[in-house]
Amino acid sequence: MPWMKKILRSIGVNRAVFALSVTRLADAMGNSILFIVIPLYVAKLPEEYFDLPVPVAVGLLISLFGFVNSALQPLMGALVDRLNRRKLMIQIGLALVGTGTLTFMLANRFTDLLILRTLQGVGVALTIPASLALMAVITQKETRGGAMGFYSTLRMIGFALGPVIGGYLQVHYGFNAAFIAGAGFSFLAMLMIQIWVHDVPVAEETDVSRRFQIFDRSLLNAGILSAGLATFVMASSFSMVTTLENEFNARLSITAFDFGIAFSVLMIGRLLVQIPLGRLSDFVGRRPLILIGLVLMAPATALLGEVGSMGQLVSTRLFQGVASACIAAPAFAVAADMARTGGEGRQMSVITMGFGLGLATGPLLAGLLAVVFFELPFLAGGVMCLICALIVYRYMPETIARKRNS
Repeated sequence: MPWMKKILRSIGVNRAVFALSVTRLADAMGNSILFIVIPLYVAKLPEEYFDLPVPVAVGLLISLFGFVNSALQPLMGALVDRLNRRKLMIQIGLALVGTGTLTFMLANRFTDLLILRTLQGVGVALTIPASLALMAVITQKETRGGAMGFYSTLRMIGFALGPVIGGYLQVHYGFNAAFIAGAGFSFLAMLMIQIWVHDVPVAEETDVSRRFQIFDRSLLNAGILSAGLATFVMASSFSMVTTLENEFNARLSITAFDFGIAFSVLMIGRLLVQIPLGRLSDFVGRRPLILIGLVLMAPATALLGEVGSMGQLVSTRLFQGVASACIAAPAFAVAADMARTGGEGRQMSVITMGFGLGLATGPLLAGLLAVVFFELPFLAGGVMCLICALIVYRYMPETIARKRNS
């Protein structure tokens, strides 16, 4: 439809951005199905297979995935820059994630699950830096915030639908149905990448592209590092609830399907405002929106420990979603603004590594601190948000203002 194309073009979404965003939607659906299923699956395992409290075991399992993919992302970002084959790396990563999800059907020990989550972490470490490096190449600075907002929105749609689908399938058809669906979405994303996405090799005449250094200090600066920290704190804050699904279900008398809905409301909140906020950052700047998001995320996270009903849980997660929308697209955009030709993979991997570490740290921190008392991890998350806001205020430059003054 011509009017739709006009709207997408106005926010910086070209055909390449649209294609890559849709494939990330399918990928996110497949991966996020496990957010709801894993805590329930661990709880049903015989206790003799692990000598840990269930919240700690769940936190460890969920966090392992994040730690593996975050630790490997700098290496994969360097490989992206060196090989200049973004599309191929995305497809290999999706194949690993899908295979790991499908093999959950055969796992009956906690150690089996640890191995499979490690495999999935390697797969995601391949896909994310390659995807965002490609986004940095195919977008323009003037509309990059809007394009990143669209990309993040479709990814969040996938993350919103996945837990609901996973909870529904587990309740009505069992665990295997959820695992098959998760793997199917990953393989579908592979097919869509093959058909729709075309690689865009970058020029290699610079010294940056010739060097194979996983951690190249010349590619790091205060802006990229503070943006990576912001995504770390954001992801840590909203992922804490994952570990404590069983506790929330018992406290609020809800089912896995209900918790899946509440979990996904955060993504719905991001869906509603991510594109306009990303586009707004093209005009008012990246840093102000990131600061607002961190300040809003602090009380939203702290209040999660106090919810006493399904309605309160849903509204608090919605609040977190709006706050994270203020952070995500501007943080990715500011890193892309500062990216150097030939170093996009490594520089964008700082942001994605922060996000992945946050997804890993939040559940693990929640599992450990909740043993003391239930509200403690959420209070700690709120404090982290305020500290991060001070760091961003002090160290993050404003790329949009710098351009206008030039």
